[in-house]
Amino acid sequence: MKKLFLLAFIVMNVLATKAQNMQKGDYGYLYCHMSDRGEYTAYALSHDGYNYEDIIDGRPVMDPKEHARIEGGQRDAYITRSYDGKGFVMVTTDMCVAKSHVWDNYGIDLLKSNDLIHWTSVTFDYRKGTSIFCNPEAESVYKDWSTINRVWAPQIFWDPDYVWENGERGGYMIYYSMLNRPEEKYDRMYYSYADKSFTRLTQPKLLFDWGYATIDADINLLSDGLYHMLIKKEGGKPGIYTATSKQLTSGWGEPVENDYVSFEGKKNCEGSSAFQLIGDPTWRVAYIQYSDNPKHYRICKANENLRNFHDPVDIKGVTGPQHGSFMRLTKKEYKRLKKWSDKQKQLSSKQ
Repeated sequence: MKKLFLLAFIVMNVLATKAQNMQKGDYGYLYCHMSDRGEYTAYALSHDGYNYEDIIDGRPVMDPKEHARIEGGQRDAYITRSYDGKGFVMVTTDMCVAKSHVWDNYGIDLLKSNDLIHWTSVTFDYRKGTSIFCNPEAESVYKDWSTINRVWAPQIFWDPDYVWENGERGGYMIYYSMLNRPEEKYDRMYYSYADKSFTRLTQPKLLFDWGYATIDADINLLSDGLYHMLIKKEGGKPGIYTATSKQLTSGWGEPVENDYVSFEGKKNCEGSSAFQLIGDPTWRVAYIQYSDNPKHYRICKANENLRNFHDPVDIKGVTGPQHGSFMRLTKKEYKRLKKWSDKQKQLSSKQ
């Protein structure tokens, strides 16, 4: 028993020195997602991770036109706790296909909140070039930013070891895919760092290049001390695959070819998001099966090492589930969102 305790203590200390998003809460789960009914952010709550209840009937939890200042649409919402556990941060793809009628976009939105209800934000329009970044003098990945075509599916990973130019430590790694057709042949994964205020962003750097398009990355730190990435690859045999690295921003070897979301046959899947159920060391992997009509948002099981994907089922109780993310909630947070939802529905019924 003492040996097991010592081993667990060693593992926890090793992980504590690595980049990871704060986990807190044992009462339930928040599914924060783009709604398939429109390009806006919606919430749903669950006690078991599978069966959910829409917040305010699946309507927008914020005004996308207020926070997505480029195109007025919010897609691919990713949410996590702030580094100090005192608030929340979110990133969304600033994009509105209904408005532009093309699958291109030009930037992302960074948002922060103290209560999950009231949000402030900053928008980064990458077409404006290096002037939008806090280190405009750094080496740029593009010659001409005005021709950028995509800045897709950003996600957040807190890195306590990132060092800013003034010596301050700690930053949010924001990772996403970009495409600039005149300068590159396919979508590649890049990363920037946001400061603790979540308002400043560094110039992008290339995360990896496997020689074919890759989008929708999702990174988690596992008990083996490695960073595990779920990612949709378009080259070779398309699908959702996994890759690992000892370092967060380098060393990403090509994905494991014999272990991927293959049980859906020839159906197209993307937008994966991994999370653990409370008290369970194994993983759940959610994703959108977008080639179906109607679409199916699925949750499958994986083992402790984020391998051996199996037993996919549809998410229950969510109106218009789409690309999103999952976060544990405390009882206070869960009840606050329920109360807010009830109040908003009452106000809506009186109008």
